[in-house]
Amino acid sequence: MAERTPVATTLAELAEAVIGAPLPVRLRAWDGSEAGPDDGPVGVVRTRRALRHLLWSPNELGLARAYVSGDLDVEGDVGAALSRFWALTRGGATPGLGLRDKLGLVRTAVRLGVLGPRPAVPEAEARLRGRAHSKARDEAAISHHYDFSNAFYRMVLDPQMAYSCGYWTSDAPDYTVEDAQRDKLDLVCAKLGLEHGKRMLDVGCGWGSLAIHAARDYGVHVTGITLAREQREFILARLDELGLADRVEIRLQDYRDLADEPFDAIGTLEMGEHVGRANYPVYAATLHRMLKPGGRLLLQQMSRGANAQGGGAFIETYIAPDMNMRPVGQTIDLLERAGLEVRDVEALREHYVWTVRAWWATLERRWPEVVALVGEEQARVWRLYFAGGALAFEENRMGVDQILAVRPTAAGRSGMPRTRAGLRARA
Repeated sequence: MAERTPVATTLAELAEAVIGAPLPVRLRAWDGSEAGPDDGPVGVVRTRRALRHLLWSPNELGLARAYVSGDLDVEGDVGAALSRFWALTRGGATPGLGLRDKLGLVRTAVRLGVLGPRPAVPEAEARLRGRAHSKARDEAAISHHYDFSNAFYRMVLDPQMAYSCGYWTSDAPDYTVEDAQRDKLDLVCAKLGLEHGKRMLDVGCGWGSLAIHAARDYGVHVTGITLAREQREFILARLDELGLADRVEIRLQDYRDLADEPFDAIGTLEMGEHVGRANYPVYAATLHRMLKPGGRLLLQQMSRGANAQGGGAFIETYIAPDMNMRPVGQTIDLLERAGLEVRDVEALREHYVWTVRAWWATLERRWPEVVALVGEEQARVWRLYFAGGALAFEENRMGVDQILAVRPTAAGRSGMPRTRAGLRARA
């Protein structure tokens, strides 16, 4: 009787046919067999169900489902494993199967006993209904991500609960993500020219890091809006604790429903990614309408290439449904069409690498606590998210920028300082 080919060898040959290149990581299959390079991380195919996920969704989403469910695992650095696969694209590999390859795939699946019904998808996936970026669906999308668990975010983020790119002004060993977030908040407030008595609007206020910082340290009156109920409850409790409830108002409100008197300044940190491609002109027009003549807007936003503006199958399914990240040039164009004058753009791409890696390190350090709090499946979602996100910024597949704009007066005056250095000086 002929010897049966080890499962890992069969899988490695199949994978190399699909990706059009040598296998970038070592594989270990459910029968204990291994194949592939001897160095680096090891991809562990624990069950046949992992391959069934890929048969039903032969793309990024299938891989994510297999990993999140625990049927597929990585021994070693998850980020290093992802980086090796992404390097194939840069190296000219052309993943894909011809008709003969597809027939071979079916035969292999039969031989390995992989064929079967579609596996149940992980509970962590978002399940939204309705028209994309309708008010009801936007509320559901925001709730999926930001109402997930205040306790989880407190465990992973810094004490200010700042959930956006930090501003790393030092590489000293004792300089932490908390310092970088404080320096980011100071940078935002300085660029906005905040001073005692001014009124600021915080669109997509998160857990209140900017609103609290501006009110406490700059004497500003802040109105913040969010669609996440747990975020609002968290901020209200913090305001009571800090004695700032008379200076900060937090509303559950869609940006499209704003009808206040215009503000002296507007800050919106990584909110535009949730607006949607078609709705962005409305978002930009709203920011213009809510700003006094001579008032400043600071918009911090992630960006992506013109041909891949979504977050990708994994992010849009597990993290931020309906996400859209346009190129920074398109964002600037839309702001200017709305009547705003863009005065400064600062790229912070590397800063997001350091920020996400800090969050990721905290997740790994507190892994048993995270699993106990949110479960293994959700913990694996966030590990994959942080690993992939850090690499996306590091390898320049995603960016993040601070865009400073002003609404000029009818006479064309901006009220801006003469030099860029003046933008960083506290008012």
